[in-house]
Amino acid sequence: MPEIRAVIFDMDGVLVDSEPLYMEQERLSYARYGVTLDTAGLSRFVGTTQRYMWSTIKAEHGLAEPLDFLMAQHQKQVVRAMGMAPLSAMPGVPDFLVKLKDAEIPCAVASSSPAELVGVILRKTELLPFFDRVVCGTDVKNSKPDPEIFLLAAGRLGVAPHECAVIEDSSHGVAAAKAAGMFCIGFVNPHSGLQDLSAADRHVRHHDEITKWFLEQ
Repeated sequence: MPEIRAVIFDMDGVLVDSEPLYMEQERLSYARYGVTLDTAGLSRFVGTTQRYMWSTIKAEHGLAEPLDFLMAQHQKQVVRAMGMAPLSAMPGVPDFLVKLKDAEIPCAVASSSPAELVGVILRKTELLPFFDRVVCGTDVKNSKPDPEIFLLAAGRLGVAPHECAVIEDSSHGVAAAKAAGMFCIGFVNPHSGLQDLSAADRHVRHHDEITKWFLEQ
């Protein structure tokens, strides 16, 4: 394994257990247009951008509304819901971030969510000060599993891709990290739906496991 000089975190389902909230808001938004998806249907969009999600829904269900309108309406609804929800960092996250900061290991967030939403969540959970860079779905053209977002994060941190460790809870995110040539830790979160993390280099169920692994390196 190469020396790890930076850590890149996905946000939803890794830093914050927010995927159930997202799925509920997606159900509400889809229902507005007569679209109903089961858990498997919702899970396939975990880790992707809103543009990817809504362009797929629009094509599959023949929605007449413009894509930008669908996205804007949904984002407004999600930002409002997240602003009202009692969000907090997942157990073990603050301790791990403190240890990374003490070790002078730069950290970034690489989230497929739009910048406005990422800002709301990182400020509300008081995690924002731990991160040197934040890259959002609105910063890239291609959604995960394309590696663009992770390569952009590594570039902004000034670290080579093979020297980065990525922590991801989605199959799309794991695929993107590996396509970027990065070491990937698959975070098994049952609230993130049906995710295949088999391509990850390690698998964990709690951030304390990642902290222990990091301290051993």
